[in-house]
Amino acid sequence: MEKRALKYHRGRLGEALREEIETILEGELGDPRIGLVNVSSVVLADDSRSARVFVHVEGDEEDAQRSLEGLMAAGGFVRREVASRLHLRRPPELIFQLDRSHQYGARIDELLNRTKKQSSVVDRQLSEKTGE
Repeated sequence: MEKRALKYHRGRLGEALREEIETILEGELGDPRIGLVNVSSVVLADDSRSARVFVHVEGDEEDAQRSLEGLMAAGGFVRREVASRLHLRRPPELIFQLDRSHQYGARIDELLNRTKKQSSVVDRQLSEKTGE
């Protein structure tokens, strides 16, 4: 069973990492591959030695892949900056991943709307049959 204090510490550290990484990505990286990138969340491993950084990239799939390559290349710089700013003795290894949750949400909305339309058509057909 995990101790509650460690869980909260990891949550606070994850949020601090997210804020600092987003600040670094906004203005301090000069890599032309990195486009408009937002950090949506940071998930720390149980031992806090690695962190998955979920990023949302504006643009198409090609822009997203190019930005992800740039982020991977700049990972050491970002890790060093985060360690310096947050005064971490051992900063977590940063693993950048694309956040596709907005695409999943849009797909779910589309499916729900389609189901709603189909159910209204079926309801109309049933009411017409009973009215005949």
